[in-house]
Amino acid sequence: MNNFSEFIKDKKVLITGGTGSIGRVLVRELLRYSPAVIRVFSRDAAKQLEFQNELQNDRRVRFILGDIRDKERLLSVCEDVNVIFHAAAFKYVPQGEYNPFEVVQTNVDGTQNLISSALKTPSVTHFVMISTDKAVHPVNTMGASKLLAERLVSAAHYMKGKKNKVFTTVRFGNVLGTSGSVIPLFREQIKRGEVLVTHPEMTRFFMTVPDAVRLVFDASTIARGGEIFVLKMPALAVKDLADVFISKFALKPVSIKFSGIRPGEKLNEALLTAEEARSTLETDRMFIIVPQVETNDIFVKDYSYSGAKPLASVFYDTNLAPKLSKEEISKLLDMGGIV
Repeated sequence: MNNFSEFIKDKKVLITGGTGSIGRVLVRELLRYSPAVIRVFSRDAAKQLEFQNELQNDRRVRFILGDIRDKERLLSVCEDVNVIFHAAAFKYVPQGEYNPFEVVQTNVDGTQNLISSALKTPSVTHFVMISTDKAVHPVNTMGASKLLAERLVSAAHYMKGKKNKVFTTVRFGNVLGTSGSVIPLFREQIKRGEVLVTHPEMTRFFMTVPDAVRLVFDASTIARGGEIFVLKMPALAVKDLADVFISKFALKPVSIKFSGIRPGEKLNEALLTAEEARSTLETDRMFIIVPQVETNDIFVKDYSYSGAKPLASVFYDTNLAPKLSKEEISKLLDMGGIV
């Protein structure tokens, strides 16, 4: 993280969705690297007050109420900012199927509003958006909206002209323990004596919160512009995760019930498409999906990274990737601080 320490020191940072699960972790971690100020932008006043108290009113953190749907508000919030971490999103899949335009207004229109503000603000040099593997072959509104958001961020790299700005994206899998993930849900269901799993063959990619933060920070320092960074993360069967969680945390017998796939839900997930794989590099830790380029010379010149090689792995689909054993899942929960 030495490069990131130099990168972020004395910078003015804006985090949209800064009171959400990922936003809060980003704020806490960023404070370790001596930024000049962190502006936490979100629309929930109660969460802001709670987080402000948790941080003991750290004077480096400014809490700003607003919605990324509001163009004028965003433009004023971006003033003098150097780095933007865009974590604000509508991320709940079933609710999004019943409220699709709400998803579009936040994930698509809101992202474009923020991009426009970043382009108009001379001080902004880096823009990093957090996306999801549900943007790969999307079958639901949320995934489709995040795919569009990814395309908007990549396009911004070309719209910037000669401005000194980098626009890039990180694509997450399921982050253990965050709101909306299965872990908080399993906790509540264990209390009731029955854990619900939608399908016995459902698989997902999982990452820990520290892994998620490190991916964001690494992408910030090595991005050339327009790429999508994806962590190489383990795949597992959700039923096995439920079994392990019950064995570790249940104080009384708990059964598993299969409730059926929910609206907009996939049986399996992928981290990148076959089309993206053709322009993907990989390192030991991540996949780097570079923008479509015209010649190999441009590819090598503009999109070269330390330790990166052309994609060889096929373990970017839960159908192809080896699944964690129950013992390995237990270790993953321990690593993720799930207690």
